Amino acid sequence: MRRRPAAFFDVDGTVINATSMFRFLEFRLAAEGHPPSAYRHERQRLKAMTAAGVPRSETNRAYFASYAGADVRAVAALAEEWFRAELDRGGFYNDQVVQALHAHRRAGDLIVLVSGSFRDCLAPIARHLDADVVLCTDPETAHGRYTGRVARPMIGEAKAEAIHALTDRAALDLMASTSYGDHVSDLPLLRTTGRAVVVGEDPEMREQARRHNWPLWPRLSPDSQLAHSHGSYVRAHDGKPRG
Repeated sequence: MRRRPAAFFDVDGTVINATSMFRFLEFRLAAEGHPPSAYRHERQRLKAMTAAGVPRSETNRAYFASYAGADVRAVAALAEEWFRAELDRGGFYNDQVVQALHAHRRAGDLIVLVSGSFRDCLAPIARHLDADVVLCTDPETAHGRYTGRVARPMIGEAKAEAIHALTDRAALDLMASTSYGDHVSDLPLLRTTGRAVVVGEDPEMREQARRHNWPLWPRLSPDSQLAHSHGSYVRAHDGKPRG
């Protein structure tokens, strides 16, 4: 049986010019009536963990702990609203990467999103881009609510392992495939394929691109240029700003 090439895309900082989990967290907290300081506090807590050298997989777990008790259906519905709000604001996608994704689809490649984010955030993105497969972090649920626990974040080596498992199921040709990523935690992903592309200006990733002769693409409309005041999302329930 002939094996099919695939194109594997990290999402945050690669396909999109933002960190989906943080942007959605801000949206969710505002929608639930929390003051802007609630989001700032949570983001600062997680950034402090990163600054202290805590592995990205553990900060990922800490992020999902804040979802303990949240209704699964309500979170999914909010994620759809959040995605529409992001599209309305503009600058959400990295156009060069999205154009590459479309080119891979036209060539017949399997389109796979591989992300440490979770399905609620990624589902509308995958649908909008017509991705075939989403490999992501799956937070634990029980009785229709999030428990706040994660079995294994889709970070680092977990991405490579998920890709190899998919390769066996879908009869993929990894040497004829391409992967895209922006962060050192994406290196296991980038090393699985015959071709890899580094997105963004991370110094360590630039060095990896030079060492492996990987193309280096800019991150267009970087997240810093899209910064907005906290609590600036507009809720549609009553037509008035909330947060």
